[in-house]
Amino acid sequence: MIRDIHAMFLVTGIMASGKSTVAQLLAERFEKSVHLRGDHFRKMIVNDRKEVQPDAEADQMEQLLLRYRLTAQAADTYYSAGFTVVMQDVVVGRVLSDFLSLLEDRPLYVIVLCPGEEEVASREAARSKKGYGVWTVSALNGVLHGETPRVGLWLDSTGLTPEETVDAILERVWEEGIVRTQDFGD
Repeated sequence: MIRDIHAMFLVTGIMASGKSTVAQLLAERFEKSVHLRGDHFRKMIVNDRKEVQPDAEADQMEQLLLRYRLTAQAADTYYSAGFTVVMQDVVVGRVLSDFLSLLEDRPLYVIVLCPGEEEVASREAARSKKGYGVWTVSALNGVLHGETPRVGLWLDSTGLTPEETVDAILERVWEEGIVRTQDFGD
């Protein structure tokens, strides 16, 4: 258990990259912590939910940014109450800058999980929930590597267990993962 850490972490990557599992295990390493799953805000929309498509229209992007705004507000609220906050969501491409600009300026560490495409496809096939429909692993991975700002710790977790991934994060994040949110503001 890690004591005396009061910070926020964003664990991101493409679907089936291990975000949920790793974020939960990371949060469990801190004495007073919260795991915020951004996708829960998407699932709360009962009627007229817009799923983000590869060529997203304005209303799809508006709902995605609403989800990010709600996550950021919840994270800031928990942080203000003394919690170490581990946020987790698919925040890839240019919207990573948008997401980071929504957060108050606090100690923030960004972790981008980027296992290889074959590993992601294997993980997707093995899990009960399915994230890929109109998106393909290759297309979303292309957005990750081609359009996402290179901020924070980028970790290829191919072949690592979730526990080994968290160990690798905790070894490297303090120097490689720190991000200043004020650099992403207006």
